[in-house]
Amino acid sequence: MRKTLGLEGIAGALIVFLAIAVVTLQDPVIGGGMMLFVAGLALIAKGIADSTMRAFGMK
Repeated sequence: MRKTLGLEGIAGALIVFLAIAVVTLQDPVIGGGMMLFVAGLALIAKGIADSTMRAFGMK
């Protein structure tokens, strides 16, 4: 995982999850919504990356 994301990427992911954990402690419903939002963004980014790679013939 370190090779793929690098140290900055891992630190960024940890900060995002820590921030969501803090919000979840205050209001679990909002925290759950934030997790769904982040998961949706990740799926969108994966789809865009896959289609771009296919357009360049890399996949």
